Amino acid sequence: MTTPPLVTCHSSLVTLEAFTGKRILVIGDLMLDHYVWGEVKRISPEAPVPVLEAENEEYRPGGAANVALNLKSLGAEPLLLGLIGSDSAGANLQAALLENGISGEYLVRSPKRKTCLKTRMNAAGQQILRIDYEDSSILSTEEESLCLEALNKALAKAEAVIIEDYNKGLLCPAFITEVLQACRQQALPVAVDPKYHNFFAYKEVEIFKPNYSELLARLENAPATEEEFLKAAEAFRQKQGITHLVVTRGAKGLTIFSPDTAPEQLPTYAREVYDVTGAGDTVISVLALAYSCGSGILEAARLANHAAGVVCGKKGTATAKPQEIMASIVRQETENA
Repeated sequence: MTTPPLVTCHSSLVTLEAFTGKRILVIGDLMLDHYVWGEVKRISPEAPVPVLEAENEEYRPGGAANVALNLKSLGAEPLLLGLIGSDSAGANLQAALLENGISGEYLVRSPKRKTCLKTRMNAAGQQILRIDYEDSSILSTEEESLCLEALNKALAKAEAVIIEDYNKGLLCPAFITEVLQACRQQALPVAVDPKYHNFFAYKEVEIFKPNYSELLARLENAPATEEEFLKAAEAFRQKQGITHLVVTRGAKGLTIFSPDTAPEQLPTYAREVYDVTGAGDTVISVLALAYSCGSGILEAARLANHAAGVVCGKKGTATAKPQEIMASIVRQETENA
């Protein structure tokens, strides 16, 4: 039996309202997104490259910091743990977080490490160049000790944990093990947004959200068909002891693997795609929030899919508000009625 649209919308509204004040600890690689917008009118006389006449610029929290920003936009209270350098990019990141009401209480400052900075040059609505400044070396003994100290303080307040791994050094295997053990001791649900290098370090977590290409690259035998992929992904879920495996698949939406059920496919709800930057951050934010509020994984994934559709319709690293997610749900349910 199909669930009536009004019932579905009411259920979603109740879940979205439960987001308010939820304390979610975000652990991961912090970045500062620097956007420069301008106009190209000529080619440089020094080399055959365009000259960008800069008109304005903006700094936005990126990486794990964007996950925290997503949580804040959804009404939750993010607790953010990560490494920054004692540099101008670190100071700008802290300032951007504070402007958005996010505390830097659990940020660890390392004078030996540069803050990850991504500068994007844009003209005529298009990105023409990106410049990355980063240090992807693994944690030093001193840095790990400081991060563990911050972790223990933050876990005392957290109701759930998101691990956002960009392979930038913070989440090395030793630290991942410490984090997961500490979360189990506190009986906190853990949602992971992984990257290639540490894929197999995340065992026995509640939610594991790779994208399709990342997961495909880590499967033992590359599947040639959709059926082979579904079988291989489920085998991976079981081997890793993951409760719910949620695979993001771009225009195909999400595929969810859970115990004792067949894989579920949710289509994308994006109506217009201007920019996919940060959409994965939005998905993991909503998944973890909804799940920690008591939603089943399918309802959590449905809300996350709507949220991703919202941010794909915005330019740059963006977030979704509960009312925007609700509007997307109402529109989709009305169209399907």
